[in-house]
Amino acid sequence: MESSWVTLGIAAFLLLLPFLFAARFFRTRRAHVPRNAAVSLLVVAGSGGHTTEILRLLSSLSQTYSPRHYVLADSDKMSEEKIRSFEQQRAETASSSLVLCNGPGTCVPICASALLLRMLGIKSVTIVYVESICRVENLSLSGKILYHFSDYFIVQWPALKEKYPKSLYLGRIV
Repeated sequence: MESSWVTLGIAAFLLLLPFLFAARFFRTRRAHVPRNAAVSLLVVAGSGGHTTEILRLLSSLSQTYSPRHYVLADSDKMSEEKIRSFEQQRAETASSSLVLCNGPGTCVPICASALLLRMLGIKSVTIVYVESICRVENLSLSGKILYHFSDYFIVQWPALKEKYPKSLYLGRIV
């Protein structure tokens, strides 16, 4: 009889756990970063045009987005060189937490990890997704996934804003 109570308690806990995570997620969904506060930035770079676009985006950010950390494929030597060159031109400073990405498939697991850190209360992370300029009418696969989980989802074409009302249309930013 006692073991059935233990089993019932464990089952109840396991059923309640997803609801606790969901409640925490929705309660901390949009982290507010004070203006002019230093924000640590994780940049997910893809090969080819993705790297060029993300570096253009980074060049327009203020110095408060520092330090910056990059994730890219081991085999992507060209992007690595572009990023090294870009970073040599900019000085690094302070801290906080933001993930900025623009479409490579490698950004999905990174954003999922950031989301998990936030849900567990380990780190407050803001996810900003900028859909690639080449996506005029439909979202990329990464965009379709991250549309539901990013804090800020930016599109560069009005047709996408119409289809995806949660998105922010800022015009062409890259």
